[in-house]
Amino acid sequence: MKTRATTLRTLLLVAFGTLVFSQCAKTEETPPAPLTATTVRDLPADPTVNPGTGQPQPATGRFTLYSLATNAVVPNSDSASTRWDVGFRGTVVIVNGGTSGPGQGAALIQNGIFDELKTAPATGHVQDARPNFAIPAASGQGWYSYNPQANLITPIAGRVIFLKTAEGRHAKMEILSYYKGAPAQPTATSQARHYTFRYVYQPDGSTKLE
Repeated sequence: MKTRATTLRTLLLVAFGTLVFSQCAKTEETPPAPLTATTVRDLPADPTVNPGTGQPQPATGRFTLYSLATNAVVPNSDSASTRWDVGFRGTVVIVNGGTSGPGQGAALIQNGIFDELKTAPATGHVQDARPNFAIPAASGQGWYSYNPQANLITPIAGRVIFLKTAEGRHAKMEILSYYKGAPAQPTATSQARHYTFRYVYQPDGSTKLE
């Protein structure tokens, strides 16, 4: 009887210890790492100058499709899928939603400092509805201003684009340059249609962007 009681007591102690350890493990889970911005450099947006040779070339009219989730270009053969989130062609930026794609993509532009805008708006995003776009493709109305005298496109400082991705996740994006190499002072000879931008993508479905 003593042996049986001792065995039972031992089993109870082991079970109790396992329960305590499990509870401690739950309370000591490592918090998720803070989100950091990803910078994409010189993304070609149907350039009219060959990046390799510097010689003129005809535009194709195709968008360069990009996945914020995977930080990669998506082939145009997947344009009817939800694999991409945003697309770039000239000064036009589309989202994968509405008339541009089958996803939940939408956008909302706010003025502010990119690093200080840490929460995505819960509402207010709109989808593409051609001929209008969620990110307006016009000087002063969207992400850029156009100087006709110098023939230069300049990103508007403090314009932050809040995005809903094709899968309905939240992100924010800031376009930094429209020219290859992101020159601080682009000139008429700078190669246009090469986007440099940064973004923060939230994979967990929340509006938190920090």
